[in-house]
Amino acid sequence: MTKLQKSIVDIFVVKGSAKLPRTEPGFANIVEMESAPYSTEAIKKVAEKVASPYLLLQIKNCDVELGYLALERWLGVARQTAATLLYADRYKKADNQLKLHPTINYQQGALRDDFDFGALLLIPSDSFKQAVALMEIEYRYAAIYDLRLHLSELGQIVRVNEHLYTEAETDTRASGKKLFDYVDPKNRAVQIEMEQACTAHLKRIGALLTDEPQTIDLDAPHDFSVEASVIIPVRNRIKTITDAVLSAVKQETSFPFNVIVTDNHSTDGTYEELKRLSGEHENLIVLRPDRYDLGIGGCWNYAVMSQHCGRFAIQLDSDDLYSGTDALEKIVQLFHQEKCAMVVGTYRMTNFNLEEIPPGIIDHREWTPDNGRNNALRINGLGAPRAFYTPLLREIQFPNTSYGEDYAVGLAFTRDYKIGRIYDVVYLCRRWEDNSDADLDINKVNANNFYKDSLRTWELQARLKKNS
Repeated sequence: MTKLQKSIVDIFVVKGSAKLPRTEPGFANIVEMESAPYSTEAIKKVAEKVASPYLLLQIKNCDVELGYLALERWLGVARQTAATLLYADRYKKADNQLKLHPTINYQQGALRDDFDFGALLLIPSDSFKQAVALMEIEYRYAAIYDLRLHLSELGQIVRVNEHLYTEAETDTRASGKKLFDYVDPKNRAVQIEMEQACTAHLKRIGALLTDEPQTIDLDAPHDFSVEASVIIPVRNRIKTITDAVLSAVKQETSFPFNVIVTDNHSTDGTYEELKRLSGEHENLIVLRPDRYDLGIGGCWNYAVMSQHCGRFAIQLDSDDLYSGTDALEKIVQLFHQEKCAMVVGTYRMTNFNLEEIPPGIIDHREWTPDNGRNNALRINGLGAPRAFYTPLLREIQFPNTSYGEDYAVGLAFTRDYKIGRIYDVVYLCRRWEDNSDADLDINKVNANNFYKDSLRTWELQARLKKNS
C-alpha cells in the first residue's frame, strides 16, 4: 500500500502554505492542490485523489500551522460526533503576534456565504465524496459554498471551540471596512453564483418561496394625518444629526409628510439641537421615551406606534442623508405604482465630508423581483433606505435590539409581501470613525453574526412551515 492509502487523513493544501507537525509515520499525508478549491472542477479533482478516511481541506490561501496534537484532537471529535464537516477556532498571526480568533456555532440558518470557518475544514472522506457527487452545477467561485450546503443537508456541521491551528492574518482592515465587500460591484459575478447555490439549497430542503407575493390595498380608507414619516432613531450624534434632519425636512413632495426623531436620551447636546430644529421646522417631531431600555429597534417601534406616524415609514439613520430633495417622492410613488409592502432603495458610500468612497454605489441587484425574497436569507443587508407600509409594520414590529433589527423586519416582509426596488441613488451612507460598526473586536463581530444567523434560522423555519 502507498503512504497515501495508509494515512488516516489527507491534507489538501494550497501550494507551500501549510506546516504539518510531527506525527507517526503514515498518520497524515499532505497533497498540494493544483489551485485553490473555489471551482467545482478543483473540488472534484480533490475527490478523485482522496484515499484516507478523513480529509483536511485548506480553503484560504494563507499560511497555516497545525498546533501540538491538534490533528489527533480534531479527528477524535470527528469520530465522536460523526459530523459531516468540522471546523475549529484558531489563532491569527500578524506582526509575529498571536491573537485568539474564535468562531461561532453553525446553525440551520447560517446561509451567508461569508460564514467564518477559518482556513481549514475537516471532512470525513465518505461524506465529502457523497456531497461532491451531488454537486450538479459547475461553479467558478461558489464550489466551497455549494459543498458545505450539501454537507449540511447530509448531516451535522460541528464547531470545535478549541484553538487547533494558527492562520496568518491576511486582512487587517477594521470591521467597518469589510462590511460591504459582498456588494462591491467588482464581486458581482461571485454573488450571482452564490445566489444560485443558495437558491438550489433552499429548493432541496423545501424552504424556497415560489408563491406570488401579496400586494397592499392602498385604496382602502385610512386615518393617517400624513402620507409618510421619516423615522430617525438617535443617541449622541451631535456631529451628524443636523445634516440628517435637514435632508429630511427639506424634501419636496406632492403629499404631506413629517419627520419623527426618537432621541434615546442623548447626553452630548443632540436632544437640545433637535429641540432647536423643531422650533424652525413644524414638520419635525421630536420624541423622547420615558424609558431607558430601548435599542434602535425599540426607538423605531416608539415612533411607528405614535399617533404622528404616517401611512409609510421611511428610514433615515442619524449618520446619513438623503441624496436629493426628491427621495421621499420617489419612494411613495413606487408604493402606489406597485402596491408593495416595502421599498428598498440604492445608496452611495461616502466619507464624513460626503465624498464618494469605495465601493461607491450600492444598488443591491440581488433584490430581483423573482428571487430577491429568497436571496435575502443569504445576504447580510437589505439596502437603504428601507421604507415600510405602516399598518403592516405595526403588526410585525422591530425586535428591540441595536443590531440586525432592520434585517429581522425585512425578512418577515419578504416572506409574504411584494418588495419594491429603486435603483437610482436616493441615499448617502456616511462612513466615519463614530459609526457603531466602524471597528469592532472579534467577539462583538461574532455576537452580531450569530444573532443574524439566528434571525435567518427562525425565518427559515417559518418558510419551511409555510411550504409544508
